[in-house]
Amino acid sequence: MTTQQTVKVQLVRSPIGCRESHRATVRGLGLRKIRSISELQDTPAVRGMINKISYLVKVL
Repeated sequence: MTTQQTVKVQLVRSPIGCRESHRATVRGLGLRKIRSISELQDTPAVRGMINKISYLVKVL
């Protein structure tokens, strides 16, 4: 069995006033409130989502 690499992401800025697609990306990553943390599999798709909203999140 291989262990999946994970990445923790924390929402540090409010998506209010951002583009609708950026808000949808925040929700797609499983983030709701500010300072909420989500642990996700480290895949190219997730990395792309994090890169898209890098000004709203912090990688822990």
